[in-house]
Amino acid sequence: MKRFIFSFLFTLCLISCNQVVNDTSKAEQNALESMEITTQKGVITKESTKSFDETYSTLIKVLENNPNLKIIAQLDHQANAASVGLTLNPTKIVMFGNPNLGTPLMQSAQTTGLDLPQKILVWQDDQDIVRISYNDPQFLQQRHEIKDAQEILIKISVALDKITSVASGL
Repeated sequence: MKRFIFSFLFTLCLISCNQVVNDTSKAEQNALESMEITTQKGVITKESTKSFDETYSTLIKVLENNPNLKIIAQLDHQANAASVGLTLNPTKIVMFGNPNLGTPLMQSAQTTGLDLPQKILVWQDDQDIVRISYNDPQFLQQRHEIKDAQEILIKISVALDKITSVASGL
């Protein structure tokens, strides 16, 4: 009888241990998958209530009227595609910055310079829906391991949200 109970308990233990190992493997796999950078991870996208041209021109006006921001460059991806005989839905990006906010981020983690200056993309999909996208500053914090800059990141997050909400008519 003791041998039967021991054998039964041993079998239960093996089943439980296997379950823990399987659950751990799944948890580790999920953790690894969540760490992968995908095309959507870290990108905030809003649907605009305006046309493509209205959205982009409003965005430019908002940026130009903010004395703390400087437009660095504008790029028309659709025009560039057309220049080599390719087609692309309307897609424009504007790069802008505020050195008072960006510099401390790069002082914390210089690789942040890969994602600065800030960029906002206005694009129209195949269903003619206009969208506005930008990098989530909280994701940049994780990506570049930025330390001691939470207040600045929050300020940037709030500003980007306001800028893109105005541009998209939200």
